[in-house]
Amino acid sequence: MSHSGNWEVVIGLEVHVQLATQSKIFSGTSTQTGDDPNRHASLIDLGMPGTLPVVNKEAIRNAVRFGLAVNADIARRSVFERKNYFYPDLPKGYQTTQLAEPIVGAGEVEIQLESGDKKVVRIHHAHLEEDAGKSLHEAFSDYMGHGQTGIDLNRAGTPLIEIVSEPDMSGAEDAVAFARKLHSIVTSLGICDGDMSQGNMRFDVNISVRRPGEPLGTRTETKNLNSFRFMEKAIALEVARQIDVLEDGGEIVQETRLYNGETNTARSMRTKEEANDYRYFPCPDLLPVMVSEEDIQTLRDELPELPDARKARYIEQYQLSAYDADLLSGSIATARYFETAAEHGGDAKLAANWVMGELAAKLNAEDKDIADSPVSAEHLGELIQRLKDGTISSKIAKQVFEACWNGDGSPDRIIEAQGLKQMSDSGELEKIVDQVIADSPAQVEDYRNSDDAKRKKKIGFFVGQVMKATQGKANPQQVNQLLQEKL
Repeated sequence: MSHSGNWEVVIGLEVHVQLATQSKIFSGTSTQTGDDPNRHASLIDLGMPGTLPVVNKEAIRNAVRFGLAVNADIARRSVFERKNYFYPDLPKGYQTTQLAEPIVGAGEVEIQLESGDKKVVRIHHAHLEEDAGKSLHEAFSDYMGHGQTGIDLNRAGTPLIEIVSEPDMSGAEDAVAFARKLHSIVTSLGICDGDMSQGNMRFDVNISVRRPGEPLGTRTETKNLNSFRFMEKAIALEVARQIDVLEDGGEIVQETRLYNGETNTARSMRTKEEANDYRYFPCPDLLPVMVSEEDIQTLRDELPELPDARKARYIEQYQLSAYDADLLSGSIATARYFETAAEHGGDAKLAANWVMGELAAKLNAEDKDIADSPVSAEHLGELIQRLKDGTISSKIAKQVFEACWNGDGSPDRIIEAQGLKQMSDSGELEKIVDQVIADSPAQVEDYRNSDDAKRKKKIGFFVGQVMKATQGKANPQQVNQLLQEKL
């Protein structure tokens, strides 16, 4: 439990994961995004009378894959229900979802905190459902210029799984670690692309606070957080608000809140409904979903490598520290990039350092995803090769990386075109070293009169001069050796 003053924070998450199927959950319409509004809305998605839904088998398989990845119980029989409410972007007047008999039962996910401590967050269940459409406010106006709301139903009927955790988290760090781990699992499984900016993975955070030893406090739900950073900020904001209210003698109202990332503020959206407000009942148009033992076994056998297994393999295969392995194995895109760079460069440790150092810094600075990195994993591997075989020094390597990032071509081309090869010709180097010694009689005198400890420091001056004379291209090991011999 995390204590803010004398308060304990209790957090549970509901996570909506958009499943990466080609078509919607109950119709054959495409799930493609980014097109004009209402391009992908069929009569079924619009809830026209007389239409009948047909379940997308791939969506069911994806839900089972998720259940197997978190060691959950898989329901051999699950039932779709109707959740009734009226909202402009819900044309049918109900959402088809699962309540009493969801497809995935109790499971668990292990998270690692910054301190290195591990913690298990239990999953209560995960159920299949369809997404609603989208209300576009302020996008239209009538002839008098009054703002109107448009409805885009492209997203209506897109398959989701909603993952509901137990209230096992006690602060923002836990919640973000859990969210990241889920992100890593669903993208490794390939059941979701994990693109949060497009709303393909969205988090609702349930937060309450209490004094130690007291029963659970009243919780609020902050909806639709679509980045880890926002989640962290929204939790801190809501925890502080609840503590303030309670310390002033007020009561927490059970409500749904909306967080605004741009202004770092939150507002009340509506008081929270209970399940009976939605008049759930089994959907009369859909048969129960039956999953056989055989189906489950087939899907289990086909599971790809999951984040925990990948991390263990990195530690063993590449001799990485647990920390580095954790960072590199979390995101499937980062993992693929690192493995390709390590393979091409022939040095996993160097590849890890570059991916987590130079590359990560550049990506952060320009707010880019590793998938959009201007430097390909193959090129980074080539750069590592040239570092290893002594063609370039580590200082020059940064310069080459920069040029590669700016689109100047492959490392080899850049090294060639800009004449960056390290000078390793000992005859050539010797001449320059002799020249530097001849030009600095006072420093030579000072060096020779110093004891060994001071000498180590003082040799740096000469190394610097040689580097200057060779524009940083001299091989530093060689320079050091030559200087020691001649001084």
